[in-house]
Amino acid sequence: MKLNADFQAFAATHFDAEQYVASPAYGVNRFLLDRIGDEKARATTIVTYKPNSTFPEHQHIGGEEFLVLQGTFHDQFGSFPAGTYVRNPVDSVHAPWVEDDGCTIL
Repeated sequence: MKLNADFQAFAATHFDAEQYVASPAYGVNRFLLDRIGDEKARATTIVTYKPNSTFPEHQHIGGEEFLVLQGTFHDQFGSFPAGTYVRNPVDSVHAPWVEDDGCTIL
């Protein structure tokens, strides 16, 4: 899949909650801003976690960075409340979860 994949071209996307797509994990949905690849991809995405949802352990071969917009994001490295920026290194592995408040990350 390629979405806004030409980084030499201007791109703008209007956020619409109805355009979320389901992830492989129940209760975890994505709003795709840009993407190069399928499930394992180079991507910029808004991700919502419904209360008490989890995502299976997975690897980020290119690393990962995100900003917690709402709620608290948890993984084996810590608990990250709204306003926290996290950068995980190349080849990092984690298994995130959220609690009763749900979570949204960018």
